[in-house]
Amino acid sequence: MSKLSFAYYPGCSLESSAKEYDVSTRKVADILKVELIEIPDWSCCGASPAHTVDHLFASAVAARNLAIVEEMGRDTLVTPCPECLSAFKKAIYNMSKDDGFKKKVNSLLDKPFNLNVEAKSFLQILYEDVGKENISKKVIKPLIGVNIVPYYGCLLTRPPDVAQFDDPENPISMDTILETIGANVPYFSYKLECCGAAYGVTKRRIVTKLSGDILKTAIESGADAVAVACPLCQQNLDLRQDQINRDQGFDFHIPILYITQLMGLSFGLSASELMIDKHNVKSDHFLEKIEKGLKEKEKSEKESISSKN
Repeated sequence: MSKLSFAYYPGCSLESSAKEYDVSTRKVADILKVELIEIPDWSCCGASPAHTVDHLFASAVAARNLAIVEEMGRDTLVTPCPECLSAFKKAIYNMSKDDGFKKKVNSLLDKPFNLNVEAKSFLQILYEDVGKENISKKVIKPLIGVNIVPYYGCLLTRPPDVAQFDDPENPISMDTILETIGANVPYFSYKLECCGAAYGVTKRRIVTKLSGDILKTAIESGADAVAVACPLCQQNLDLRQDQINRDQGFDFHIPILYITQLMGLSFGLSASELMIDKHNVKSDHFLEKIEKGLKEKEKSEKESISSKN
């Protein structure tokens, strides 16, 4: 596979609370020969707060970064964060549908955005541009013996006319990647249910109820871990797991890992390199189960060769 190259927008969360997502994304991209060129002087995309205040302002904040990508001579902005992705996609969508709105947005910018850039999630790049065949070639430690359910959340595939990626009701991109790196992927009916998003501060009980339902369903499906591609989803399911247990009367201890961390493990990177120990819920048992599965596979292969000889 020839080297792919994209403008990269890490976003605010990946510089702080979700640093491990940025680190694992860059490491996985490097192994897959995907060049991520960080956008110079990027600024906050506005995420969820901006559009609740003013749609024009929200689009302008996002468009500023898209204009920089145009100036870089790039036609694709890639970001791991669905909140950031949604901000960029909505700005592109709204500006392309209304020339008057586009002019108003550009009147707020030092450099106009001329709609020559599209926004994609890193997951979309993995699924559509890299492809499962090229991913499988890099797998040296398949995640054998573990069940992992993919949790997509609300924004990666919806609304469909804006997201334009995967199936909005039954996405399979993460499922496919998880299977490609060796994991078993049980049926998971809550892959698109809302985790409570940003209500964790103002309405905590809503978040612990919604996120608790997701974790309960994951465990009932036999999951050893949940794969995510969103910093906010990861925070609600991982960092708030103790709150969920207290509020809902559960005793969950299920690891919530970024899809890039799971890919990194299968590529032979260590848990420490991928900053897995940063998570609130520890993954020791999960990692031990993977090692056990690899040893059993190795033993089975040796016995098979021995019997043939």
